[in-house]
Amino acid sequence: MNLVSNTLIVQSENREPIVNTNLKTILISIISIVIVSLLLLRNPFFKSTYLLKSFGELSVDPEIALTNNKPTFLEFYAEWCEVCKEMAPQVSAFKDEYEKDINFVFLNVDNQKWGNYIQKFTVNGIPQVNLFDKKGNLISTFIGKQDEIKIRESINNLEKEEKTYEAIINDEFSSIQENKNNEVTPRSHG
Repeated sequence: MNLVSNTLIVQSENREPIVNTNLKTILISIISIVIVSLLLLRNPFFKSTYLLKSFGELSVDPEIALTNNKPTFLEFYAEWCEVCKEMAPQVSAFKDEYEKDINFVFLNVDNQKWGNYIQKFTVNGIPQVNLFDKKGNLISTFIGKQDEIKIRESINNLEKEEKTYEAIINDEFSSIQENKNNEVTPRSHG
């Protein structure tokens, strides 16, 4: 019996290094796959955050942009905003395409130094894009996720002609017909 138990002990001792070697190989393989995946997928996860940070760093000063006789694209954003991150590649493409003809200004709503602009342009949600004509007149405002075509058309209109903000609002909404049946008189309660 001693011989059998010694043989079993020797066999089990011999198996431990094999199991440990296999376990180490599996762990190293898993860790390698995770690292390679992160490196390959890093671009989609971190590119948008990087773009938002670079927007703020490379932005034209708003005072200069609104007075230098060029149309202006002004975006209010936050680095934590998922919609801002989602739209960042699209906005970056606009910046690359139109940068020679249009000022691009990016103001982080978490930076207190932009508080006066946040109040002035009534920022109620982000991202908020305000488009201004050459004279610094507000032409249109987009809040939240926007279709690329809609923003592109508005940018192209900035370069073609100047409309007042009211003219664009009136073009986008239907007119309300006057209803003579509900006229308010001094004796009515409403």
